[in-house]
Amino acid sequence: MYYGEIKNCDVADGPGVRVTLFVSGCTNRCEGCFQPQTWDFTYGRPYTQETEEELLRLLSPGYIRGLTLLGGEPFEPENQRALVPLLRRVRRELPGKDIWAFSGYTLETLLSPDSRAHCEATAEMLSLLDVLVDGPFVQAKRNLMLRFRGSENQRLLDVPASLAAGRAALWEG
Repeated sequence: MYYGEIKNCDVADGPGVRVTLFVSGCTNRCEGCFQPQTWDFTYGRPYTQETEEELLRLLSPGYIRGLTLLGGEPFEPENQRALVPLLRRVRRELPGKDIWAFSGYTLETLLSPDSRAHCEATAEMLSLLDVLVDGPFVQAKRNLMLRFRGSENQRLLDVPASLAAGRAALWEG
């Protein structure tokens, strides 16, 4: 996996001060995407063990609320396989931090075994998230007044509640 950027004091992509990882690679290619350079799976730098250590170091201060995964597309199968070990470590080593992910795929698509995005890592990756902002960015539904999302079709989902209910449950935060 490659990544385009790490932001260590992000206040736009989830509540509180966050560490944000912009992964590379996206086959959704939404019109009007704010990061089209991240569609390329080799954009930026290779994600290494040193990158993971740096992310955990950046997440460790008490004022950091959590980790946000953006893209590109975190749920491209190649990216899921690289991200799951990071998410396991965050849960184990920094249990007070929350984890958000943004995806152009809907939760229903991610859960479907017939989906291109579904792979052997999907269920575990979803189980490690607190909030999923799902759905493609739709230029015609762009709304700058929305909290933590860019277009009106996108949802803020409480992932544990969604998985327990077997259907999308909105995040009420």
